[in-house]
Amino acid sequence: MTPFWLSAFLDFAPADFDRGAAFWSAVTGFEVSARRGAGGEFATLVPGDGDDYLRVQRLGQGPSRIHLDLHVPDPRVAADRAVALGAEELGPRREHGHVVLRSPGGLVHCFVSHAGSVRPTPVVWPGGHRGMVYQVCLDVPRASYDVEAGFWGEVLGATPDRLVRRPEFSWLRPGRQWALDVLVQRLDRDEGPAGLHLDLGTTDRAAEVDRHVALGATVAAHEEFWTTMTDPTGLVYCVTTRDPATGRLS
Repeated sequence: MTPFWLSAFLDFAPADFDRGAAFWSAVTGFEVSARRGAGGEFATLVPGDGDDYLRVQRLGQGPSRIHLDLHVPDPRVAADRAVALGAEELGPRREHGHVVLRSPGGLVHCFVSHAGSVRPTPVVWPGGHRGMVYQVCLDVPRASYDVEAGFWGEVLGATPDRLVRRPEFSWLRPGRQWALDVLVQRLDRDEGPAGLHLDLGTTDRAAEVDRHVALGATVAAHEEFWTTMTDPTGLVYCVTTRDPATGRLS
């Protein structure tokens, strides 16, 4: 069962929720919705147009992280298939609503059924450059890379598209473009759990990096096509020289 939409949850440690939500709202230009959940632990980052694909959550415990929601017609059927492919289901089985799983490499993800289909347009910032979070990158150690990349390719219904110049990167692109592209990165380290980070595309990387620094982010490294950043809560992400509307190099 191929997903029809993909969204990312920024899961913040309890003490980091307010500043994390405020930072990502400012970075994306998306408004924070009213909070929901029994303890007000969930909110959506609402774009100016199109369907939402970024959400925030206050965790009960543990460090900040990112997890994916895969939108499918029937979460139960999709979850059963993912388990057959090597995932582990977490928590009690549910007849309705979302199902929480962990991939073979340790990435928490959910199958959900709520709607999503229209990709938002990038935000135009003062000075005229555009920017938008357009991609999630799966960061996978060498020892588990083949199994993890194969699992996500099957779950997403996508064929790997390896970057010739940088063979440690492969895109997983389904038949239609969602708001989030999926990139898989083979890390230099052999062992350990897989992780996730977000990539933001922009038509002016220098201006966008400066804007993020002014909002409280720090620069970790500059590469040929991207700048690695850390948000105020410690989450790593990248600002890339890619057209935010297409995900292709500007």
